[in-house]
Amino acid sequence: MTKNKVKEQTALQKKEKSERELALAILLEVEKGEKSHLVLRSVLEKYQYLDKQERAFLTRLTEGTIERTLELDYIINQYSKTKVQKMKPVIRNILRMAVYQIKYMDNVPDSAACNEAVKLAGKKGFGTLKGFVNGVLRSIVRSQEQIPYPDETCPENFLSVKYSMPQWIVVTWFKDYGREKTEEILKSLYLSRPTTIRVNGNQITKEELIKKLKSEHVNVEEHPFLDSALLISDYDYLGALGSFRDGDFQIQDAASIQVAESADIKPGDYIIDVCAAPGGKALHAAQLLNGTGHVEARDLTEYKVGLIQENIWRMGFDNVEAVQQDATIFDEASEEKADVVIADLPCSGLGVLSKKTDLKYKMTPETEKEVAKLQKEILDVVCRYVKPEGVMIYSTCTICKAENEENTRWFLTKHPEFELEWEKQIFPARETDGFYIAKLVKRSSK
Repeated sequence: MTKNKVKEQTALQKKEKSERELALAILLEVEKGEKSHLVLRSVLEKYQYLDKQERAFLTRLTEGTIERTLELDYIINQYSKTKVQKMKPVIRNILRMAVYQIKYMDNVPDSAACNEAVKLAGKKGFGTLKGFVNGVLRSIVRSQEQIPYPDETCPENFLSVKYSMPQWIVVTWFKDYGREKTEEILKSLYLSRPTTIRVNGNQITKEELIKKLKSEHVNVEEHPFLDSALLISDYDYLGALGSFRDGDFQIQDAASIQVAESADIKPGDYIIDVCAAPGGKALHAAQLLNGTGHVEARDLTEYKVGLIQENIWRMGFDNVEAVQQDATIFDEASEEKADVVIADLPCSGLGVLSKKTDLKYKMTPETEKEVAKLQKEILDVVCRYVKPEGVMIYSTCTICKAENEENTRWFLTKHPEFELEWEKQIFPARETDGFYIAKLVKRSSK
């Protein structure tokens, strides 16, 4: 195929698949239960012909529409006789996208948001509903400065709609932290965030990495409270960066980085990471061992073990191995063998909602209780791998006390051979996700 033919084919693809059409496809997949961050990543990898501006538009439109779904539905329902949940999936998601553009994307004219939504409805086979889509959106445009929100005398409902957070989560955070802190948390989830990376100090210095990233036209900032981390932004595609392919850094949040840094890892230690995928903490532990010791990075499925193995190969460590192991099943061969056990356990994920925007809609009070129970089950098993005077780090990427402090108190009551050296709850901010970390030390057997 000639270069001209390739260009023609690419141009045709662009016409057939606009950013809005791709965004709609992602929203429909997420509505079926797929994970938003994985679907978006897959689409961005598939449609690499999109330029940087187009990719940014697609990402913002997709993530923003998902983040604000509850608020968008609330607005649409006030101007549509057919309520959102009674609409065809294609139509409700076209309306959601358009209302998001009208309300939150200042660089998109209201007329363009309306017109493109009507065109998309027709293109997707809903020509008879073009007038309906146009009518609802034009009504919202005319009234957008006077849209009535729930009364603030019911703060749980008001904040739920304003920040598009399921009401049961708002109620839980009210109970745990009070209204003022809850609203602070909700606001933080909408902050624009750079990507946090951990420098592979065994391969490159921070100064060398900064220079290399800048040569790749990446914006780089020093992290405000972690020497081993940097903040990057304005890059197009991670896999296109030579510094990433060379293993010079690992994508890892600042809170997650603190897990290995707080574990008192010593040269020669044997470390077990019981729920390790995709491997950031295990690789950090291997780096801190500086070529000594051994890290066993375990996870439940072959797929997750494969993710760990890919990162091991990319980062170039030979003192860490990926192993398939169910953390709920006791491994007799590991009993009292580990100097450090890293137990970063499955959780509700409510501390990482800025990255995994759809999690809040999938989690329920019942599933959160199930997750907290699973955490207890795993802790009960994996604590037996810790040597006397060894350390277990218990962590989650949530901010719900039922999964954090309350589980730690339960564990200490059941396992008096451990004592709590310290614990901390990290709340979401521009430079970090929400996270909980507890350092538990096993008493000497003497």
